[in-house]
Amino acid sequence: MLRIVLFLVLIALAGAGAAWVADQPGNVVLTWGGFRASPSIPVFVLLLGLFAVAVVLLWSILTMLWRMPGRMRRRRHEKRHARGRHAITHGLLAIGHGDTALARRHAEAARRHAPSDPLALLLHAQSAQLEGNRDEAQRVFRAMAEREDTRLLGLRGLFIEAQRSDDAVGAVMIAEEAIKLSPSSTWASHAVLGFRCARGDWSGALATLDSNLSAGLIDKPAYRRQRGVLLTARALELEKMDRDVARESVMEAIKLAPTLVPAAVLAAKFESEAHQVRRAMKLVETAWLANPHPDLAEAYAHVKLGDSARQRLQRAETLAAKTPADKPGHVEGQLAIARAAIDASEFARARQVLAPYLNDPTQRVALLMAEIERAEHGDSGRARAWTLRAVRARHDPAWTADGYVSDRWRPVSPVTGRLDAFQWQTPVASLPSDKGTTIESSAFEEAMLAAPPPKRVTASPSESPAEPAVAAPAPAPAAQDNSPPESKETAKEAVKETVKDELAPAPAEPVNPAPEPAESSPPAATPVFRTRADLGKPAPGPIPAVIPIVRAPDDPGIDDEGPSDEFTEQIGTPKAHAKAQAGGWRGFWSRWGA
Repeated sequence: MLRIVLFLVLIALAGAGAAWVADQPGNVVLTWGGFRASPSIPVFVLLLGLFAVAVVLLWSILTMLWRMPGRMRRRRHEKRHARGRHAITHGLLAIGHGDTALARRHAEAARRHAPSDPLALLLHAQSAQLEGNRDEAQRVFRAMAEREDTRLLGLRGLFIEAQRSDDAVGAVMIAEEAIKLSPSSTWASHAVLGFRCARGDWSGALATLDSNLSAGLIDKPAYRRQRGVLLTARALELEKMDRDVARESVMEAIKLAPTLVPAAVLAAKFESEAHQVRRAMKLVETAWLANPHPDLAEAYAHVKLGDSARQRLQRAETLAAKTPADKPGHVEGQLAIARAAIDASEFARARQVLAPYLNDPTQRVALLMAEIERAEHGDSGRARAWTLRAVRARHDPAWTADGYVSDRWRPVSPVTGRLDAFQWQTPVASLPSDKGTTIESSAFEEAMLAAPPPKRVTASPSESPAEPAVAAPAPAPAAQDNSPPESKETAKEAVKETVKDELAPAPAEPVNPAPEPAESSPPAATPVFRTRADLGKPAPGPIPAVIPIVRAPDDPGIDDEGPSDEFTEQIGTPKAHAKAQAGGWRGFWSRWGA
């Protein structure tokens, strides 16, 4: 509204001025050489206005012609820049979805249209990496490292290429140069810290960790934890070389990270040697409440030198009583009691503690049961059965980091170089994917642990004396044993030999036994093992269900070249045995009685 009012005011003033000029009397005389003109004042003002407009138009035309080359250059540059930006955008998108050819084409276009653009260099380098052309990628990254605006990005690319070439020294040198340019560079500080930890340079690693705290890369709690980890690693390395420095380091570490298991174990050891038993027990109890671990239980049991086995058992029970029931590792307390009870020859106590875990035991539980059977009764057969069960049992927790399982704690992951990566947990690769592979073995293990020794099934009088009778496992523990005493003793010896040979399968094959009269036949037919020569004879009666033969884990199976078991008794004449084991057409006709 104000603009409209102002415009009307200006129009009114212009009209008033024009009317005033028109009302002015008189003429204006212009003389130029022989030319003389005398227009009136209104005509003179009009001519003067037209001359001014013509001068302005002429000046504008001349200025436009003067500036036209520059405008054309700028417009051409803007078009090239737009094409370069378009190529960079679509090239990065092509790299994102893995189109190598399209990314390379857009990288060439970006280099033509925008050679000085940092993103064009990045696109060129990444397209070379996508194609696997490492030499070209390194050349582009070096060019980026020479520029002020892309120096850090070029160093990052050279660092990645050095890692791909397994050049650890070159990668660390590049990372150190990047830290000089930018102390807050996370990847560079992580690389330098991991390299110094891998070299065992714990002092340099601690200095790098302090720099990370100053640069704001980590917070205070993370700094305390990581410093405790590095001090623990230095103490473990210097435990046998410089015990004073090791003790000083681990005591500082236990203050920074009181729940770190290796630090608590080593600190308790030093305190125990200094006869500070209560302080050592307190350190172990603090770490135990956060993470029950067998090393803590071992350190707690031996915290006082010279104690008897029964005193260590009492101390293990005291530590197990402090375990929170909601902790995943509460079973460690019971295993510690069982271990101490075995050392104290309290086998009944050990069995009582392990009883709740026998239905689904872990490897450590099964091995403890095998040790109990061997130490208490000297029963090597049941001990072997528990050992075989441990092979197929669930895995116990272990030190795991990034899928790598270690037998001891380490400060840095060997896979990613991450500090404080190892955790006490069950490895992911060891978790059971299905239970179909343990059905047969579990039935066999239960039979060995609960069933009495199997009896030997004697051959019927109608069978040939050259055909041996092989022992077969009893189907149930309550089966009646009507065989003579000599046969029982022979069966026991056969079972022991079978366990020693790790259940090596005999070369005989199961077939249906001859039927007995209905009034004396048992409810379920028991299969017997007969030789291959019996395959040619018809088997009367219905064929029972196939009973799978369970093999030991290290059993290679039956050799196709013939039985090589040195414990297998060769019964019969050598000629008959050779005839029964012959191959080809000869073996075929021998099996059919030809």
